[in-house]
Order: sequence, then C-alpha cells, then structure tokens
Amino acid sequence: MNETWYDWHHHELTVQRLYDILALRNAVFIVEQTCPYQDIDGQDLLDDNRHVAGYIAGELVAYARILTGKDTLSIGRVIVSPRARGMNLGNRLMEQALAACASRWPGRKIHLSAQAHLQKFYGRFGFRAVTELYEEDGIPHIGMENVPSSAR
Repeated sequence: MNETWYDWHHHELTVQRLYDILALRNAVFIVEQTCPYQDIDGQDLLDDNRHVAGYIAGELVAYARILTGKDTLSIGRVIVSPRARGMNLGNRLMEQALAACASRWPGRKIHLSAQAHLQKFYGRFGFRAVTELYEEDGIPHIGMENVPSSAR
C-alpha cells in the first residue's frame, strides 16, 4: 500500500486532522505503553511548529511533531500505528521529518528525546547520544542530537 505524506503547519490542522493525531498519540503513548502523562502539552499550536503525518487509505498511520526553538529543532511524538507496524513506516516517517527540517530550516541542529531502546534506530539517521539515560514518565530515555552535514 502506498502512503501519502503531509507536512502541516499547525494553522493547517483541521479539527479532523488534529483529532486523528491526538487519538493516535493517546492510543499508543498512553494506552498501549500504559504511561499516563499529559500529552496535550501546549506545544502543538505554537510558533512555526510542524506536524508530519502519513496516511494510508484515509487513516493516520505515522506521525511526528517538529518543535521550533531559537537555535535547535526538536522531533518528537514519533509514532507508527500498531496496525501499520512492520511496513517500514518508521524509517519513512523519520526521512519525511528530517526532509521537512532540512527544507524549512537548513543547517539547524535537531534534538530528540528518544526512548532508550530506540537509540540504535535513531542512530541510523545520524543522531548521537548527548545525555546519559534518564527517566521520563517512567520510561528510560536518552537525549540525542543530529547536526546536519551542511552545519558541520
């Protein structure tokens, strides 16, 4: 199946798009991972923050959020729907998110707070650990950074 990718500024989020995003994040990060936390954190609709979304047959199957800071970007809420796992969507999602960063903010440093077991996955995209392991919402995480080659 072919997926369709979108890179939306938060002003482009319709009620349905935002609902799809929040429903997927809730289903995986809160319910599946049994991690009660405040997902709606006030960041989704700020500044130039972006939302990268992949759909198959009208269903949101992959999502990541890009937060824009003064000097760095942050990719977070990286998620693939349980029904779409095993389709290599995680890789394509990261490719889409990194392409969005490169086209809109070339050369900017990109940060992410990775669940520790995904460190090797993010390493394939040029991210390296920049912190020790720490616990966030009861889950081990590690801070990672990717400095685009054009900024090195």
